[in-house]
Amino acid sequence: MGRADGSSDPQLPFGAGADSGATPADPAPAPDPASEPVKKPSRAGRDLPAAFAVGGGLGALVIGILLFAPKAWLAVVAIAIGIATWEVTKRLREADVLVPRLPLLAGGQAMIWLGWPYGTTGVLGAFAGTVVVTMLWRLFDHGLVAQPRNYLRDTAVAVFVAAWLPLLASFATLMVLEDQGAQRVFCLMLVCVASDIGGYAAGVLFGKHPMVPAISPKKSWEGFGGSLVACVAVGVLTVMLLLDGPWWVGVILGAVLVFTATAGDLIESQVKRDLGIKDMGTLLPGHGGIMDRLDSILPSAFVTWLILTAFV
Repeated sequence: MGRADGSSDPQLPFGAGADSGATPADPAPAPDPASEPVKKPSRAGRDLPAAFAVGGGLGALVIGILLFAPKAWLAVVAIAIGIATWEVTKRLREADVLVPRLPLLAGGQAMIWLGWPYGTTGVLGAFAGTVVVTMLWRLFDHGLVAQPRNYLRDTAVAVFVAAWLPLLASFATLMVLEDQGAQRVFCLMLVCVASDIGGYAAGVLFGKHPMVPAISPKKSWEGFGGSLVACVAVGVLTVMLLLDGPWWVGVILGAVLVFTATAGDLIESQVKRDLGIKDMGTLLPGHGGIMDRLDSILPSAFVTWLILTAFV
């Protein structure tokens, strides 16, 4: 879900020359760049109107599906993970990390859909199959004669991608298949949104002490504190009101998810730094790509499934 390390650079409008006056021999003076208005980005570095519009549209889509067609949630997750996998593998290949794209795409879909009839057994079986096929695919993707280059690196990264994206995402689909499944997914999404909003508000208003400037310069300890307060509050409310569970489960859920959401954001930020890029994609204005919206949700999905399965 949300990240507070910027997603767009300041943009200076181009100066357009005025039409010439009465005679062609008297050209119009060039505009003074210093007099041109400069569009300043938000302190979070994002195009906020676009970010709010896209975020609101995605939120409405999630709410509508969970309220009226909960099983369609599997299709939403499958599509999102397919696009995110394409974005990540494209960026990796641009950096000459030749991860096998087709096995990752097909294996990711298998993890999502096999969880419907077979539960965690289907998910883990599909993950293991994806790992095996990926290793063999990379071994022979240049034929049976040529020796593969950087085989260990590429297969290790491919297994990392398979675990990072579809394996973790599958727990979001496993939740919706349980009793009160839509409510469980609501708990996940609402707490992650609270982490984003609480961290953004506290960071913009009070942020002075960087948390991990080497990875994400815009994240502050004040923002993390805002995320913690918001996550615990929303966790308590969602668990009690949506699941009729004890309040202390909401405290645990909110307190743990603030760490997983922040960690997911930092992991993706570090991956992008290693690749020398700013965003994984450009599909969502003001946000980046689909993967840039899933970074905090993916690890949080597994933790939410685990906590709610154990205590509710």
